[in-house]
Amino acid sequence: MNMWKQRFILIGWCVLGAGTLALLFSAMKQKEHKPCTAINIEIIGAHQHVFVNENDVKEILKANGALAGKDISEMDLRTTEDELQKDAWIKKAELFFDNNQILQVKIDEREPLARVFALEGNSFYIDSSGMRLPLSDQQSARVPVFTSFTSDKINMSAPDSALLSDVKKIALFISQDSFWTEQISQINITPQRNFEMVPVLGDQIIELGNADSLQAKFDRLYSFYKQVWAKAGFEKYEKIDVQYDGEVVATIRGAAKPAMDSLKAMQLLGSSSAKLKAAMNDTTYAAPVATFTNDTTGNTKTIKPASTKAKQKATMPAKQRSTNKTTKPKAVLQRKS
Repeated sequence: MNMWKQRFILIGWCVLGAGTLALLFSAMKQKEHKPCTAINIEIIGAHQHVFVNENDVKEILKANGALAGKDISEMDLRTTEDELQKDAWIKKAELFFDNNQILQVKIDEREPLARVFALEGNSFYIDSSGMRLPLSDQQSARVPVFTSFTSDKINMSAPDSALLSDVKKIALFISQDSFWTEQISQINITPQRNFEMVPVLGDQIIELGNADSLQAKFDRLYSFYKQVWAKAGFEKYEKIDVQYDGEVVATIRGAAKPAMDSLKAMQLLGSSSAKLKAAMNDTTYAAPVATFTNDTTGNTKTIKPASTKAKQKATMPAKQRSTNKTTKPKAVLQRKS
């Protein structure tokens, strides 16, 4: 008896489930024959640059039959998504209808990270994934510029692909810090596939070397700005080399030029000037390079990172510091002959 009862219950649940599915299927069919009431387009992903135009999206929708007033059943959303994603600037397109028969169009736009100029003269953007993006007639992005890239071919060789990966790595590092975003405007690629930076503030070449150990290299440069450059003036040096571990090599300009007013120069950085000034006066900042000495005789000295004891001494009270002996690290300063 119990066995029959269990069978009846199971059959009942099966019938109920089939009925529910039938109702859902019927409701979906009825919805498909309803007209699209409106189209809502949302473009996300790019915070500073908009290279995907809403009107262009509407044109693609229209060309694929996605129109307000048209029956939902007559719209091929998958094909329309594929057509939208043929645009290099569209990372992902998602189309769906909500309960009010409104076609929701979600566009995830790629954001440019750097602009790359090839030796042939052509240029292109790259995003955070390293994908090449075309230029736009309506919009240009304010991003770091890399010059003298080795190739403008779509299908790159392995060395060129590795170089582009280094470009992406450096551009991504700069973009994550508002100070460096404002200060570094151009990066030149040397024939040895190293990188030289051209700052906004100052008339120097900053030799970065390869794309390894970027945090340490930029820390050394930041420390140089704070401890040497602020005191010596913005136009004293013609080259700053931070590519070697534990040292900064600064080349003094050979011919003296009129000194630029430091405060006025800082103001050229706009929103980042306050941060630069704070960096110059920041006595709590810890970086690999702590002390610099200027050799005016033209001889070369080496900058070495401050020892742990030296860093600890800097935070001690004045009386306690006077009883502790430390060795000052030296700086590499070269006078151009």
